[in-house]
Amino acid sequence: MARAIWSGSISFGLVNIPVKLYTAVRDRDVHFHMLSSDGQCRLRRKLVCPETGKEFDFNDTAKGYEVAPDQYVIITQEELEQLRPEAGRAIDIESFVQLDDIDPILFDRPYYLVPDKNGSKPYRLLLEALARSQKVAVARIVMRTKEYLVVVRPIGDSLCLETLRYSDEVVQQDELDGIPEPFEVGERELAMADQLIDHLTTEFDAKEYQDLFRERVLQLIEAKASGEDLVVQESTDTGAKGNVINLMEALKKSLEGVDKSSGNGKT
Repeated sequence: MARAIWSGSISFGLVNIPVKLYTAVRDRDVHFHMLSSDGQCRLRRKLVCPETGKEFDFNDTAKGYEVAPDQYVIITQEELEQLRPEAGRAIDIESFVQLDDIDPILFDRPYYLVPDKNGSKPYRLLLEALARSQKVAVARIVMRTKEYLVVVRPIGDSLCLETLRYSDEVVQQDELDGIPEPFEVGERELAMADQLIDHLTTEFDAKEYQDLFRERVLQLIEAKASGEDLVVQESTDTGAKGNVINLMEALKKSLEGVDKSSGNGKT
């Protein structure tokens, strides 16, 4: 069973809904330990001064912010603790907005909200009200001594809380090199691109997509652990080789490939 990582209440106006917070996603990456090349021992990292070679214990370290090359401002743990937001037990709703008003690039990490004791009725009320209004709640929450901007929205029969990135964390497009200036696209190319998109349009089902690299790594680990020899095939590179491709020709070939794989294609 999943274990709650936070408990408190959703607060808006005079309404308080007791809830528990659960992680909505889990880490499925394959993690490795650093060993000696012969695999005989696990290696540890050390804190060493690059100039003198002196080794330091973690208790003899400090946090420093570089303000100029090789010049640091030392910040103590006590100073940081004084700046941290006061730990609270409330998800303070500040406003309600349309979900489409929030750029998806701002979404960070999802959690499930589950009603706690005596919270089922007001929880269900908020869930259905958000679903009917097609709006989401913008709120703030303090978790593990850090304040987060979040949205609360309905997903099926439960409420989902998603942390948001702050706007100054997002890289603006004008900071990027290589984005082309707007120009008029030919109608023929656009029509063929529309047709290709139409042929490839389907309903999204997340279960159809798997982390193939992770599966291959696990197969390799299982085979080596059981003493088997697993032949690892080199991946076929289907990327561009640096050749200039005629856009119309590429679109035509793409459509032909779709038609062959799907019979007569869409009508």
